[in-house]
Amino acid sequence: MTTTMIATMVLCFALSVSVAVSIGLASILGIQVTNANMLISAKEMFNSINKFPLAAIPFFILAGNLMETGGISRRLVEFAKSIVGGVQGGLPMTCVLTCMIFAAVSGSSVATTFAIGAILIPALIKHGYPTSYAAALQATSAELGVIIPPSIPMILYGVSAEVSIGELFIAGFGPGILISLALMLFVWVYCKWKGWGKTDGEGRMPFGRALWQAGWALLMPVIILGGIYGGIFTPTEASAVAVFYALIVGMVIYREIRFADLFAILRKSVLSSAVIMFIIANAGLFAFLITRAGVPDAIGHWLQEVLKSPAMFLLGVNAALFIIGMFIETSAAIIVLAPILAPVAVHFGIDPVHFGLIMVVNLALGMITPPFGVNLFAACTVARISLDRIVKHLIPFVLVILACLMVITYVPWVSLALRDLVYAR
Repeated sequence: MTTTMIATMVLCFALSVSVAVSIGLASILGIQVTNANMLISAKEMFNSINKFPLAAIPFFILAGNLMETGGISRRLVEFAKSIVGGVQGGLPMTCVLTCMIFAAVSGSSVATTFAIGAILIPALIKHGYPTSYAAALQATSAELGVIIPPSIPMILYGVSAEVSIGELFIAGFGPGILISLALMLFVWVYCKWKGWGKTDGEGRMPFGRALWQAGWALLMPVIILGGIYGGIFTPTEASAVAVFYALIVGMVIYREIRFADLFAILRKSVLSSAVIMFIIANAGLFAFLITRAGVPDAIGHWLQEVLKSPAMFLLGVNAALFIIGMFIETSAAIIVLAPILAPVAVHFGIDPVHFGLIMVVNLALGMITPPFGVNLFAACTVARISLDRIVKHLIPFVLVILACLMVITYVPWVSLALRDLVYAR
């Protein structure tokens, strides 16, 4: 059964069949090979999405779309530009900083790409940056959407590996800030070297004025994250609060969302949510079948035999996840692999929260690596260029994040220091 499933999935990938359909077809054929009851497929697909924490996914997607339409993202850009936009290369730094702030509410890298990219990619091009560089920068910066909490992949890892989502969220701040600072330092040095961005400070608002205009937007992550860590509401409930807050700010305070806009916003959110949920349902069925076949235990024993130390295990897992992330969507990869790898990591004495951050950061790289990087497609759509044109500028960004990944992997306190501080009380 396992051989049939894997062979079918690989063949479908080679034929450019979508990830969700590939996994679903492989699972159906696996059931057929064992002559099991086909009702298993419906039952397990339903069980995969019938989990309360997953309700946060459509709400965070809707909140991100409301922020984009309601003027919140534009004000965050102006605020970030008022902080770092005055130096050479300030506009690319603004892109990174804005994505970092926007990520503290949206939970989705694709939503971050569209919401921030629609504003900053044209601005970067206007200031003389190559279109391909602007698209590569935006795609990379938007990766922070799944690393800075709240994060949809962290929710999926928490559900799949039975790890506290609250702990994962607070552990995500260290890696997210590390990657943000590394990217900002890199783009500053790179722009100095290239001679780009000497006019980036033009049109920059004074800090006080930008802060005043973005006040309601900046209050949003404070309420959401403060409510989660203050014990006022759960991460799932926080997603609903985010929607309500974005709606009130967009319609009543900023008055940039009209009733006529709501249908388009809801339609866009439903379509995005349906795609993710379909992937989760099919990946859940696939994970159930390979678990029932004993594959996780077999892989776990094999890894323990081959990789004798925690350091070697983490190196092997990072290499495997980097390759897997190029071809399999992040959500599907987490749902399938987390139940397999997390117990092995615990066997090696690795904290499951730390391991979760390693998985999320590594697989998030798949969002900006060809051939199936969703952030790349989103950024290319906004910039109106082909994928092959941005690869040249993309490689340095990938190397920067890989360097950060190694730090996150082998320096656990980057992820766990804040978690231990908060949950030790």
